[in-house]
Amino acid sequence: MPSRKNSAPLIWVIIAFAIVYIVWGSTYFFIQQAIHDFPPFVLGVIRFLIAGTLMMLWCILSGENVFEREKIKHAIVGGILMLFLGNGAVIWVEQTLPSAMVAIIVSSAPIWFVLLDRPLWAENFKSKAALLGLIIGFAGVILLFGERIITGGEAIEISFSTMIILIAGSLAWAGGSLYSKYYSSTGSAAVNTTWQMMAAGIAFIPGSFLHNEWQTIQWSEISSTAWFALAYLVLMGSIAGFSAYVWLLRERPATQVSTYAYVNPVVAVILGVFLANETVSTTQVIGLAIILLSVLLINLNKYRNSTVETN
Repeated sequence: MPSRKNSAPLIWVIIAFAIVYIVWGSTYFFIQQAIHDFPPFVLGVIRFLIAGTLMMLWCILSGENVFEREKIKHAIVGGILMLFLGNGAVIWVEQTLPSAMVAIIVSSAPIWFVLLDRPLWAENFKSKAALLGLIIGFAGVILLFGERIITGGEAIEISFSTMIILIAGSLAWAGGSLYSKYYSSTGSAAVNTTWQMMAAGIAFIPGSFLHNEWQTIQWSEISSTAWFALAYLVLMGSIAGFSAYVWLLRERPATQVSTYAYVNPVVAVILGVFLANETVSTTQVIGLAIILLSVLLINLNKYRNSTVETN
């Protein structure tokens, strides 16, 4: 199902891109702050159920038709892929990896957009720049395997399983984004976002009980920093950032929207280095540069074509 033509005012598109670029880049840092005191699955449950509930109330007060079965079904699929699997992978690995490094690895997401966007395969794989970008991008990801990160004076090695979790999460995110674009392109973006967050919050619940997180969490020992990080993730990361992202998927080509990966790692690295005393190695910087170069090559021709079409 093709998405509808661009119709939104340019200023709203610019604002939405700014939110996705900057706010999402900062969420890696705030997830790291929250995960110090909140178990990963509990964090997912609280974050997305609160955000989903607030969005639900807003939609009802705005007179939106919240309970459309077909739209709910598509939103649930997108929410589980993007927020439970995609964002859940980030939450899980940030228990052991610095936020800057996680953001660098996740910056490979636009590569998966190209590989999974089947309706555009003919266009994607006809471009020599896109094919070259894919090869370079995989080289950048491979470069990050086995890299050691220095944090707190200790060396932490990125395990193969951690890389697989992050790459699988990026694949799920790209797949969910494309599913949302092609199957949830009509109706209210706010309602779609609401059900995606509700579905993700509910999906985190079984894991929270399997890991006995509700029994082991010490509510009285949760720091004010962690509570603030959670509030930021709910209000800015989920409600503002994710809503802007879902809306942009309807208004712009998915490859344009995926350019958030250009900026997110840079924001995450800056916050990690200056606020969390994380150390970024030369290898990590080179890996980031290679991945971003690949993303640029993949998107360059299509970005030019879409700009011509919209002007």
